[in-house]
Amino acid sequence: MTKTIHPFVHEAAEEARKGGISRRDFFRYAACFGVSALGAGRLIGLAGAELALAADPDWPDLEKESPFEIKNLLIRKAKDACAESGCQIINAGRGNPDFLNTTVRKALALLTLFAATAAERHSSIRDVGFRRLDGMAKEFDAFLVEHKAHPGAAFLSEALHYAETQLGMKPDQVVFELVDGMQGDFYPDPPRIFPVTEAIVNRYLDRVVFTNDPPKGRFNLFATEGATAAMIYIFNSLKENMVLREGDKVAIITPIFSPYLEIPALADYGLKPIYIQGDENMGWQVPDSEVAKLRDPQVKALYMVNPTNPTSVSLSADTVKRMADTIRKNNPNMVIISDTVYASFVDSFHTFGKLLPENILGVYSYSKYFGVTGWRLGVVMVHENCVVDRIIKKLSKSEQARLDRRYRLVSTRPGDIPFHDRLEIDSRQVALAHTGGLSGPQQAAMCLFSLFELLDKSYVYKKSIMTVLKKRWAALFKALNLPEPDGAGLTRYYALIDLKMLAEKMHGKGFADKLVKRHALEFLFRLAEQYHTVCLPGAGFAGPDWSLRVALANIREPDCMDIGANILAVMDGYYKELGG
Repeated sequence: MTKTIHPFVHEAAEEARKGGISRRDFFRYAACFGVSALGAGRLIGLAGAELALAADPDWPDLEKESPFEIKNLLIRKAKDACAESGCQIINAGRGNPDFLNTTVRKALALLTLFAATAAERHSSIRDVGFRRLDGMAKEFDAFLVEHKAHPGAAFLSEALHYAETQLGMKPDQVVFELVDGMQGDFYPDPPRIFPVTEAIVNRYLDRVVFTNDPPKGRFNLFATEGATAAMIYIFNSLKENMVLREGDKVAIITPIFSPYLEIPALADYGLKPIYIQGDENMGWQVPDSEVAKLRDPQVKALYMVNPTNPTSVSLSADTVKRMADTIRKNNPNMVIISDTVYASFVDSFHTFGKLLPENILGVYSYSKYFGVTGWRLGVVMVHENCVVDRIIKKLSKSEQARLDRRYRLVSTRPGDIPFHDRLEIDSRQVALAHTGGLSGPQQAAMCLFSLFELLDKSYVYKKSIMTVLKKRWAALFKALNLPEPDGAGLTRYYALIDLKMLAEKMHGKGFADKLVKRHALEFLFRLAEQYHTVCLPGAGFAGPDWSLRVALANIREPDCMDIGANILAVMDGYYKELGG
């Protein structure tokens, strides 16, 4: 049965034939109505080689787009291929893990049941409960005994015991905050983060980010909707407080998660990026020639993903020290923004937060480690003696007055509001700060995920997750016939494959030189069209032009083997076409 094509597509095809819209825009439009690239090409009268070429994007134009936009085109190509052959698409483009923590989810289900039960304890109205402020610890203990057969009960009991004995918390306070948060019937109060959540998450970060050896001083936390929101809030507040201004230089350690490359260029900020390039021959560590760029006092901020995405490498102790020493000596007021979402996946992690705690605005997300990308659980760490507060205090009187007018809505002493509170206030455009903050259920989840890790003294969960990734990593590199990179600083969450190096290894330097005269995106489109395999361009992450990123967290070992074999097959196809 022939599929009916929407009249709008026919109208757009007529415009494309007349030159009213570009072929590329027409192909995109047609795809929105489920029309394949081949079908769209036929609608505008193309056939044979012309049809095949027209279905491909304009490479120089396309490379300007985010790799995640390119991913959507690649998925469409792979799906079109599978529609004709009946194969299954292999999507290694997204970083969502297919593994997740189950114990805490079971505990959250039981906690939700108790929260509802506690609310209706003194209610005579059907389906209606009431918020309670009185102590519930003994009541919760009895509930856990009653439901001891439930798979989450033992963990909840151990978690509360840990909070009381190891963190010095009062049981009634912990239970009330968890229950009240889980009920979600009240605005988060205080909106920046609940007190119990802040204490528990701080202890968790001491273990994960600081490897149980945190620097001196307290870190104030701001709970956010994942690391994405954290980054947006940070850049917004730095702009509003005139710490970063239009035209300022910001250093970015590359390769890096592509949206972080795009933030400075936005008209909202107008920042000038200075790339601090990791060296592939040094295992993606930063050479002294790049570190030297941080001496420039016009470089106001440094930001990074550490461990990295897409290279899966943690900065070494030597790299962090060389960079920290340079900042301390030449640029002591530099703001360091560090996304440490992958710190949980390495045996050896080193952070600027340890050496320069007052400079760091640390970002952490629970999303990857616990498989909660959909929960949106993140946090910003701000030291009590944060350099940002000192910068704000040194602003001119007129600038101080401007900020006072901005924050006077929330305080009679706006100049005394510290930066960690301004983050939350700015996240709700000041006027709605009192209703800001991460939702109660999300904060309750944060607490329990943190307590789960703190109770896991032998790192059983971490070792299990790392073993999963190691097997996938090994399968990919075995299929590529490449030596498997190893080391305590590897997350193995992603693999960045240098296609030029692979081409030279497979067929010699002459072939590699010919290959790189073509466009690297063409390789990825062939991989999708001919072998239904989706990977992302490394260049989109400021990596080598001829490289691709494989996300290993959501594909199984057989898929890793197939991806490797399919990459080699595309390479062999180029060799037959181009010769040595």
